[in-house]
Amino acid sequence: MLDHSLVLDRKLEGVRAGRAIHAVGRVKRFDGQIVHASAFPAPVGNECRIRCEDGGWATAEVIGFLDDYTVLVLTGGSANLVAGARVETVRRVDVVPAGEGLLGRVLDGAGQALDGGPQPVLPDHWPLRGERVNPLRRRPVKQVLDTGVRAINALLTMGVGQRSGIIAGSGVGKSSLLSTIARGTSADVVVIGLIGERGREVSGFVEELSKSPSFAHTIVVAVPADHSPVLRIRAVHRATAYAEYFRALGKSVLLMIDSLTRVAHAQRELGLALGEHPTTKGYPPSVISLIGSLLERAGLDGDTGGAISAIYTVLADGDDTTNDPIVDAARAILDGHIVLSRRQAEQGIYPAIDLGASISRTMNDCVPQAHAARARRFRRYLSLWEQNRDLMLLGGYQSGQDQELDTAFRIYPQLLDFITQATDEKSGFVESEARLREVMP
Repeated sequence: MLDHSLVLDRKLEGVRAGRAIHAVGRVKRFDGQIVHASAFPAPVGNECRIRCEDGGWATAEVIGFLDDYTVLVLTGGSANLVAGARVETVRRVDVVPAGEGLLGRVLDGAGQALDGGPQPVLPDHWPLRGERVNPLRRRPVKQVLDTGVRAINALLTMGVGQRSGIIAGSGVGKSSLLSTIARGTSADVVVIGLIGERGREVSGFVEELSKSPSFAHTIVVAVPADHSPVLRIRAVHRATAYAEYFRALGKSVLLMIDSLTRVAHAQRELGLALGEHPTTKGYPPSVISLIGSLLERAGLDGDTGGAISAIYTVLADGDDTTNDPIVDAARAILDGHIVLSRRQAEQGIYPAIDLGASISRTMNDCVPQAHAARARRFRRYLSLWEQNRDLMLLGGYQSGQDQELDTAFRIYPQLLDFITQATDEKSGFVESEARLREVMP
């Protein structure tokens, strides 16, 4: 039998919270949240503190080097800095404490408790930016992941270890769908990263989730939109590191990041501050690199048998799901995507999943052929109804001319009832499959 503690010890070998080299610099330039200091030996990611005019200290993190300067970003908001202010290194932030004490807690990007409880006692550490995995050690996705959402379970079946995206414009129901999945999933551990969202939305999301029994095995990392971009990026790495830690223990982990677009915006701010040249829609090359490295951290672990199944929300600017560079970059790497339709949301259909534009690339490997065939027929009938609805209403089609189209219009109420689900309703995979057999015998 596999001893997960030994595997974890091997993975953690050399990953311990070491002391940062003590170094001192002086502020040479301050522009908003970006600080240029005289060059001093501190690696990227090191946390520093800067003396303020009132005698207090402001916290900052090293993000790079430009000419003869060390470039830092304030992580504690604005500060009254003056030229020549003292800059000191504090500690490394390239490793994060981890342990069972994280379960059922809400933390910020720096790992501080936000839920009013005591700081969790965490005996282990994990690299903030993870470890690069040999692709040949990745196991194929074969096992079904129960999401608790009928339309996903039956028609866009996710597998354990799959990486999927939820793509939609603003206000179409991405966060609500994530909340439903978090409460209904079969995963052992759920890690949720709320990155760059509104503070009110974070509070409401956590309050709703905390009422569910599943919250006992859930970890929330929340950094609202008014926080520093470096904290937003650190938060997404922290959430992913927590997921990797529990995967190393052999657990099935569901990682949910809301949203990948806000992470890209934060990286764009840092990249432009470091002098990167903007490309498509103002995004520098480091944004695409960050997306690739983040998404590749999820998946199955061939050593421990653990898995990270991941769902990333992607905000499509102006509901454009075809020309947005972040949508394209994510869709090229993900194992599937779920597109939400504003038109369906306006019609009161929840979840507003556009089945014609959505796909799960691992579904055929996870379900029997009969199930996959029923799902294809379901999607075909729904597509026929949507394409010919206006024609039927205008009287341009007479019943009996096309048997398949007649069937689509006859069973449409059943199709609509199948894909509609209340936010507090859970539909397990077995139940969803049985309902699909009823609609598509």
